[in-house]
Amino acid sequence: MRYFVHIGYNGLQYNGWQKQPGVLNVQGVIEKYLSQALKTEVFINGCGRTDAHVHASQFFFHMDIEQEWDFDLKFRLNKLLPLNIAVFDIIPMEGLPHARFDAVQRSYDYFIHTYKDPFLNGLSSFYLLDNLDFDKMKQAAAVLPKYKDYRAFCTSPDKYEHTICNVMSASFAVDTNGDKLRFQISSNRFLSKMIRIIMGQLLKIGRGVLSVDEFENYLITNTTPELITPAHPQGLYLSKVTYPYLNLPPRVEFSSILQKQTDVTWRTL
Repeated sequence: MRYFVHIGYNGLQYNGWQKQPGVLNVQGVIEKYLSQALKTEVFINGCGRTDAHVHASQFFFHMDIEQEWDFDLKFRLNKLLPLNIAVFDIIPMEGLPHARFDAVQRSYDYFIHTYKDPFLNGLSSFYLLDNLDFDKMKQAAAVLPKYKDYRAFCTSPDKYEHTICNVMSASFAVDTNGDKLRFQISSNRFLSKMIRIIMGQLLKIGRGVLSVDEFENYLITNTTPELITPAHPQGLYLSKVTYPYLNLPPRVEFSSILQKQTDVTWRTL
């Protein structure tokens, strides 16, 4: 039987989702405790591969389990797993749907705060910046859905069969004080470090060292910027994954305080 498992995790201590030897990763930790709980070796397939120190407030993986369990697996997993990984739902699926390949849309949030706050450390990216030009950043973000080829904003474009991404939306929101910023972007797929590279370029626009036209020209010409400066990983969240047959709301009560604040008190630019 195939199951989809709906989880969230704080990625600060992990070297990304993907299992790899010698480093702490989310996939390896979950497989360890799943195998322990079910007393058989379990392998899982995730809906994506978040980078080191990147969070996921909504994430899915699938697993195939032959023998049905006779206990509350969600409860047991949440007891076994470290506090930075939470299991929200375990969903039996018909047939063999794939957590990664069947996803039709992924949405990410990127949070920035421009003042030093120890309570946001690790939940948002700290940039000591004054007077960011939010209007110009908004203009640049609005350009993104007009283009399909994101070769310019990828660290290793040649490792992909193609660099086409269907970016459906991109927008900014800011809190009432103007010192916390949220960038949201949705697409069918993302390339390696694509969002962090885009965010790094948008910060340059906000600081006035890059124009909106120069930013758009990278997309028109597929030219990689001479200096790629990806934004910090700590402010990035995989926040929504959508399937044709499964569209669960994120479990916001388990998400960062920033995400709850933006839905209530922030204004869209």
